[in-house]
Amino acid sequence: MRVTLTLTLLVAMAAAAHAQAPVAETTVADQVDVAVTAYNNGLALVRDARKLSLPEGELHLKFMDVAEQIRPETVSLRSVAAPGSVTIFEQNYEYDLISPAKLMEKYVGKQVRLVNFSTEIGFTEVAAELLSNNQGPIYQVGDDIFLGHPGHVVLPEIPDNLIAKPSLIWLIDNQQAGQHLEVTYLTNGISWKADYVITLARDDQALDVAGWVTMDNGSGATFTNAKLKLVAGDVNLAPREMPKRAFAGAAIMDANGVGGMPAEEAFAEYHLYTMPRRTTIKQNQSKQLALLGATGLECRKKYEFRGHARFYSQRVPPIKEQRVGVFLEFRNDKENRLGIPLPAGVMRIYQEDSEGMLQFAGEDRIDHTPKDEDVTLKMGNAFDVIGERVQTDYERVAPNVHESAFEITLRNHKESDIVVDVVEPMPGDWRIYDESQPYEKKDAQTAIFRVAVAKDGEAKVAYRVRVKH
Repeated sequence: MRVTLTLTLLVAMAAAAHAQAPVAETTVADQVDVAVTAYNNGLALVRDARKLSLPEGELHLKFMDVAEQIRPETVSLRSVAAPGSVTIFEQNYEYDLISPAKLMEKYVGKQVRLVNFSTEIGFTEVAAELLSNNQGPIYQVGDDIFLGHPGHVVLPEIPDNLIAKPSLIWLIDNQQAGQHLEVTYLTNGISWKADYVITLARDDQALDVAGWVTMDNGSGATFTNAKLKLVAGDVNLAPREMPKRAFAGAAIMDANGVGGMPAEEAFAEYHLYTMPRRTTIKQNQSKQLALLGATGLECRKKYEFRGHARFYSQRVPPIKEQRVGVFLEFRNDKENRLGIPLPAGVMRIYQEDSEGMLQFAGEDRIDHTPKDEDVTLKMGNAFDVIGERVQTDYERVAPNVHESAFEITLRNHKESDIVVDVVEPMPGDWRIYDESQPYEKKDAQTAIFRVAVAKDGEAKVAYRVRVKH
């Protein structure tokens, strides 16, 4: 019994000592450096360094001006000035922010003061008890009950359990009076994406490309003069439970080959882009930053007439005036004046008209694209190129064997000769024979006929195929 009482007394004394520990506060005014690393999935890593004058010994450190969408389970605290000089006993994240609704909620059952705009209800200022704030305030003044009133509610003070800013609060043992602390945490609400502007030459043989980063900050904090890094890639995140707030390289060159663009490097299985200049990322702000630029890239325009795998196992009615897709293709390598890992994003294509004015010519989304790979963009459908498909024969040779014959007609109403790729997706095991011109077996399920079509001309391709499912 004496041992139990002694342990209980020791625990009580320790709790009392913690409760009486002094409280120190730090705001963004103490910040000496901040860095933000943003990921593609709306997540960002924040490093917030501050210089403080803290007393030695145990104290509560209130670290204010953190992001409202912080993930508190990811927070770490370390001393930059004297590693190992800070020991953390307890960490809390307080986010019960002051708001009119919260203040009214905290004062239910307590005395408030009502100040009215007029004397029509018998008083201009009076003490009242807030009985309820459910679907609207209810007050008692003497023996009368008021459902709202034409004026203001005046509160005597702000409750202790409401705060003006989200704060991290540590109970620490500080062994050095002057401290340089760095807090690192993950936060939601910061996203970035890449957008590209492509200017295509009039002859469709060359293009210029400019890449931009668009950042959106909805994290609930402003990061002033921050060092900014961007991670491009698909970073895996462990599945999270239902959200609940509970917690007791080589330089990229610009268009003229001059430095000043972000530095790019391989990082883990991703790519990291470091912005060359610090920037301020304001709360609820959308910001654009230059990512890359290059001029004079060789490219080619492709025309594509595409079939469908279902055509080969059934009778198909004639398909007239089928549109021909238009694609722009270029190589992402150093020989073609680029050779940079390209973050996923939308590439928008512009081209000059006869008066030299840029006009929008289409857009397409690219995935993360390594260097030394081709980039293919769909611009749209050709207005002046039409295709027709006619199934000239069909026979079901066996329950799972089908034989079909097709004739494809391409008409070119443009003022120049073109080549159209007739792309035929082939299901199962297949063999083409009796073809009117050679084809390329691109892979196990695709055959491509490259058909030259003269300006204001017409070209045909015919073939027979046997397909076994």
